[in-house]
Amino acid sequence: MAVLGVQLVVTLLTATLMHRLAPHCSFARWLLCNGSLFRYKHPSEEELRALAGKPRPRGRKERWADGLSEEKPLSVPRDAPFQLETCPLTTVDALVLRFFLEYQWFVDFAVYSGGVYLFTEAYYYVLGPAKETNIAVFWCLLTVAFSIKAFLTVTRLYFSSEEGGERSVCLTFAFLFLLLAMLVQVVREETLELGLEPGLASMTQNLEPLLKKQGWDWALPVAKLAIRVGLAVVGSVLGAFLTFPGLRLAQTHRDALTMSEDRPMLQFLLHTSFLSPLFILWLWTKPIARDFLHQPPFGETPFSLLSDSAFDSGRLWLLVVLCLLRLAVTRPHLQAYLCLAKARVEQLRREAGRIEAREIQRRVVRVYCYVTVVSLQYLTPLILTLNCTLLLKTLGGYSWGLGPAPLLSPDPSSASAAPIGPEEDEVQQTAARIAAALGGLLTPLFLRGVLAYLIWWTAACQLLSSLFGLYFHQHLAGS
Repeated sequence: MAVLGVQLVVTLLTATLMHRLAPHCSFARWLLCNGSLFRYKHPSEEELRALAGKPRPRGRKERWADGLSEEKPLSVPRDAPFQLETCPLTTVDALVLRFFLEYQWFVDFAVYSGGVYLFTEAYYYVLGPAKETNIAVFWCLLTVAFSIKAFLTVTRLYFSSEEGGERSVCLTFAFLFLLLAMLVQVVREETLELGLEPGLASMTQNLEPLLKKQGWDWALPVAKLAIRVGLAVVGSVLGAFLTFPGLRLAQTHRDALTMSEDRPMLQFLLHTSFLSPLFILWLWTKPIARDFLHQPPFGETPFSLLSDSAFDSGRLWLLVVLCLLRLAVTRPHLQAYLCLAKARVEQLRREAGRIEAREIQRRVVRVYCYVTVVSLQYLTPLILTLNCTLLLKTLGGYSWGLGPAPLLSPDPSSASAAPIGPEEDEVQQTAARIAAALGGLLTPLFLRGVLAYLIWWTAACQLLSSLFGLYFHQHLAGS
């Protein structure tokens, strides 16, 4: 109980610091602010009328005297030489944006959750394996839940729109990813080692005695089918959530590469970050990952580069590094999005005709008002993948490779057979039985399969949607 007590103290201190320091030092504000914001430079009334070719209007009294109504909205030629002014995006500017408070709270909570996880891992490493409850798991689960909530908040914007067709795009990709999710579960473990088959076998082995006691033997195949269908539905919903983040990532990636033409190191990091989902897919492809490192095709004498435990630890480290790499190139992507205002104005100058001055302002301001949504679209998949990786290490019984791997949970039958003292009331006994039953169902092998599936599927959805976004912006958007 000492470890749990120390963890509770750290949790309370972290929550207090988060409440007191959030207005002053926020990681979310640091990521978003200090970028170059493009604003419409408001010319004087005389300059606008000179561009529009209109004479100076008469005063209100003169118009009333002649019985004239208010004049029409001022319009200017589309190729007029108006300019945009740049200024740094400050916190005061961001506070008025929609979803800024949700964005700031979500990102800061994810940072503090990572801090709690680091402290807990260090504490367990110093003291050795312990059987107390790991409170960092609760923080990571909360972060995953808040990631799903952020996805829902952003996706609801597309379903509330009636004109752009975003709702149809989300539904189309949802049905496509539903089909792909069902196909992925058919792939054998020798090719795609997600661990779903061993996990389901472990769960059903512990579930069968419970169903036999109730006379529900027929429910065992139904439970396995329900889990399979549930994973497919979760994959479909997650694919719909990741559709527009992938499309937006492709656009900002292209623009960030254009802006960093004279910085080859940054371009290398951008390319590596964009292809990071492909590396994640490779990590769980057994013939080209684990088997290749076990039996590399070099020489005639067979040898092994990595053991199974070392490969599992290296996979966890690589996942964390890829997430941190994508986090490191956040600001170039957000700056590339803010530069869309300049690109839209330049495109406007290549068009013919006239346009209202207010419409020019709307096109410029719309980019700035949407920056918090773009930030959520970029960071939420990253935070979801990182926290699922941390949960995979802890709940799946893996190790970081710095010490001995923790042992998997013992047989749940021994836990359920633990003696219950006569002084415990009926509620405590019921809670102990429920905990023992859940411990028997949510085995480390089952959790390995589910979490590995979520990580792999998130990467697959990101890769497919971003590649489609590249094709769209390269060949379809300009046509």
